[in-house]
Amino acid sequence: MKAIVYERNGDPSVLQLVDRPVPEPGPGEVLVRMAVSGVNPTDWKGRQQSPLPAGWQIPGQDGAGVIEAVGEGVEQDLAGERVWLWEAAWQRPWGTTAEYTVVPVRHTVRLGDASFDLGACLGIPFLTAHRCLTAGEYMPDALRAGALTDHTVLVQGGAGAVGNAAIQLARWADATVIATVSSAEKAQLAAAAGASFVINYREQDVVEEVRKIAPDGVHTIVEVAPAKNATTDVQVLRHGGAVCVYANEGGTEVTLPVRDLMRPNARWQFVMVYTVPKAAKAQAVVDVAAAAAQAGIRVGEDAGLPLHHHPLSAAAAAHQAVENSVVGKVLISTSDQ
Repeated sequence: MKAIVYERNGDPSVLQLVDRPVPEPGPGEVLVRMAVSGVNPTDWKGRQQSPLPAGWQIPGQDGAGVIEAVGEGVEQDLAGERVWLWEAAWQRPWGTTAEYTVVPVRHTVRLGDASFDLGACLGIPFLTAHRCLTAGEYMPDALRAGALTDHTVLVQGGAGAVGNAAIQLARWADATVIATVSSAEKAQLAAAAGASFVINYREQDVVEEVRKIAPDGVHTIVEVAPAKNATTDVQVLRHGGAVCVYANEGGTEVTLPVRDLMRPNARWQFVMVYTVPKAAKAQAVVDVAAAAAQAGIRVGEDAGLPLHHHPLSAAAAAHQAVENSVVGKVLISTSDQ
């Protein structure tokens, strides 16, 4: 089989297209014939600095394909199922950027008739967004239609992959969603994702505009750039609200006004999907799968998430595109399916 492998940390040039034997699934595992692999920022960050316990790594946490074989202890009738994968390569050498991979069966979810492109987009971004939308004190533990009725969510950076996921999930759950963006083009993407209101922070006063929409403040903020947005976040958060931080764009340190956050019993929640509590992550997988099955999640430009396809041989270019913050979702086609 063809696979992308790196044997040392570094820039995209360490990614090599190689021939490898098709692996055998072990106990509790399945062999998946990959169709599409999704590329996330953690893929290139891990390539740069994460240790290689096996001495090599196939990158790619997310993807979609068909189960070809099952290991000991796995239901035989899963063979032939179309599935999407999540956290395939977390502390494991077998990622999704290959024609075949092996993964614990619990990290596969039935895809049904949905496209492989959709499946490859669901993992890290949507599970991260789910955590951001459920970690607050006054937010539900699970999402479903109606779960966020009468809730207002602010998505800082509504044109990014996690921002798009947060908008789509929050709207599926019937929240009022405010998104901030930096350009007219990104405003169109956030609106296409389903944002109720879009604010261009380069041209408008975010605090003033949010307060017009939500005079009492917002219940939750999905935050991509805490160092830059902390002052704004403090001013638009309602009593008991939460700022859920999943990235550190624009700086790695945050200064917060303690008394101004104590009075409303506000919460700052930091989110890394790989170490989210097991119960919360399991619920996220269930809810994201339900949203996809109910057509509450879409991909493509008309859903605010342009797709950028690369062949397996161009994995380095795909990684570089994500590292360069291309707008949309980067996918690697691993087969002709």
